[in-house]
Amino acid sequence: MHSNALIREKSPYLLQHAHNPVDWNAWGEDAFRQARERNLPIFLSVGYSTCHWCHVMERESFENREIAELLNRSFVPVKVDREERPDVDRVYMAFVQATTGSGGWPMSVFLTPDLKPFFGGTYWPPEPRYGRPGFRQVLERVAEAWRRDRAAIVESSREVLAQIARAVEATPGAAAPEESVLQAGFAAFRRGFDPRHGGFGGAPKFPRPSVLGFLLRYAERTGNAEAREMVTATLNAMARGGIRDHLGGGFHRYSVDERWHVPHFEKMLYDQAQLAVAYLEGYQVSGDERYAAVARGILDYVLRDMTDPGGGFYSAEDADSEGREGAFYLWSRQEIDAALGPASADRFSRRYGIQEHGNVPDDPHGEFAGRNILYEADSAVDAGGSEAQLLEVRSRRPRPQRDDKILTAWNGLMISAFAKGAQALEDPRYRDAARAAAEFLLSRLYGGSDATLLRRYRDGDAAIPGFLDDYAFFVQGLLDLYETGFDTRYLDLAGKLTDTQLARFEDAGRGGFHTTPAGSSGPAPRLKDDYDGAEPSGNSVAILNLLRLSALLGRPSYRQAAEKALRWFAPFLAAAPEAAPQMLSALSLSATPPRQIVVLGDRDAEDTCAFLRAIHAGFQPNKALLLVDGDAARRFLSAGWPAIAAMQRVNGAATAYLCENHVCRLPVTDPGELARSFAAPAAPREILRSLVG
Repeated sequence: MHSNALIREKSPYLLQHAHNPVDWNAWGEDAFRQARERNLPIFLSVGYSTCHWCHVMERESFENREIAELLNRSFVPVKVDREERPDVDRVYMAFVQATTGSGGWPMSVFLTPDLKPFFGGTYWPPEPRYGRPGFRQVLERVAEAWRRDRAAIVESSREVLAQIARAVEATPGAAAPEESVLQAGFAAFRRGFDPRHGGFGGAPKFPRPSVLGFLLRYAERTGNAEAREMVTATLNAMARGGIRDHLGGGFHRYSVDERWHVPHFEKMLYDQAQLAVAYLEGYQVSGDERYAAVARGILDYVLRDMTDPGGGFYSAEDADSEGREGAFYLWSRQEIDAALGPASADRFSRRYGIQEHGNVPDDPHGEFAGRNILYEADSAVDAGGSEAQLLEVRSRRPRPQRDDKILTAWNGLMISAFAKGAQALEDPRYRDAARAAAEFLLSRLYGGSDATLLRRYRDGDAAIPGFLDDYAFFVQGLLDLYETGFDTRYLDLAGKLTDTQLARFEDAGRGGFHTTPAGSSGPAPRLKDDYDGAEPSGNSVAILNLLRLSALLGRPSYRQAAEKALRWFAPFLAAAPEAAPQMLSALSLSATPPRQIVVLGDRDAEDTCAFLRAIHAGFQPNKALLLVDGDAARRFLSAGWPAIAAMQRVNGAATAYLCENHVCRLPVTDPGELARSFAAPAAPREILRSLVG
């Protein structure tokens, strides 16, 4: 069997193409040298392993020998996994979006031998259709243009990169963002809200959990009930819809319709992590047990199907199996009858909208003919546990391919989700899962002579220097893990990784963080990611982390770095607050006096646990929680906040101090009194001035 250079790679996406007749190269100096020596343009194809249209383009074009010969003769073909190399993806996606007005994957870009882009697009069919030019014709025309007009192509590529550079080198704001930006963000989401189906905008409809997180924080800050109602309506609609896997737990990538009914069936780790947090926060706000059940379903799905034996979390599951999208998840009425028997099948079908001839009426390509997508049509009908029976039947089907690479950034998000699940749901399995994943990353992807992070682990191989989101998301996970199990080692590591992040990524003069480390070379200037989309931006999470660390460790320099970053992004937030909901959450936190809760008590004692349950039961997005459970913790925490050294238990019982900006009220020993005091302003006579840090 023919193999190309990708056979030596670890990425499942690259290995999918290792036997194409295309002479693919991985991104790197070997490919660049070939292009220079042969004086040929590079054809860059960027995608990821669970990308449906990437699979389509591979079957149609990259497995076509005639097209492969044309590619091999006239170009140096390079394949990139966007999840391994987001730096490459971001630069060339900026070019494709600037020159075509849209983007997506597979991304197809033609580069000069010195890596400057000059023509690009996304999916091209092999021959003209869908209103798109044929890939064969695109290759022929680009090859001819390179032979005839090479100088003009090189000059145009320089101008495009210069335009991107000018856009990147924006002028930072002169002052911090105004709090009115929060109101503008709320107003923008209010305008885009779909009151009938939940969510924002029309089809296709994406979950975008960072919007839900901001709206809950806006509601908590302002008392705006409408913001909270937009969140609960969206959580309810997604939980009922076909975007949720009602048998196995977890959520698919997005809905192709506005009703959340017909999903794109891939499952991404970052979606599971963020949606679990959204439902957990919804549960803390409302007390609605349905949200707790959805969150448990997500977390249990990841434990069952997406966890490596060593503790790390896999990246994704494909949409396709048996050559069809969604085949693993679809049901005919006959299959349900055979599995459950007539009576149980009837109840199940009424609950989940099963129709004799399928329940997807708008199916232009006939992909779902006679098949059903499960959704909650009638939640009042009890399916009697039939979900577990059908899950067992489904488990015998051919599974979608799993992308089993382990990414530091996405694992950081999932560590946060499991830690918060342990807090809100009081399930030690989730705490243990968060801890195991953190130890996996620390043992395999952290360290070396410079104590830095790597991005990707697979099949015994750790590689690729970490990017901003790897540092920021993992630090967030460590902070949430500390506030779950109170191992000060994780808090200490969060501080050390943040110091490394500041040294390697911060624009120290103007504020904000580059996505790539200092010393990185590339065809374009280093970017500062600012868009909170399917994943939050590294800058948004980094700012939140700095604010939290300042409150936890008493280090003003972290808050100063966060405020400097917010000043940099102030013009962007003022112009397009809806583009950065996670950064709006960071702005909200920065505009709120830091609230610390210090609990003194034995970690596993019932009176200490009663305090922790009271604290975790409610939604308190602005708190920093510390536990003093011995001399070692007291020494570590008082290094940044000396007042902790003077805090004492009352009559030997577990005791809590509620503080604002390191100024504390009188200690309490009753968890109920602490919970009541969360909403009450501090009276001057209650404040212990001696405890000012």
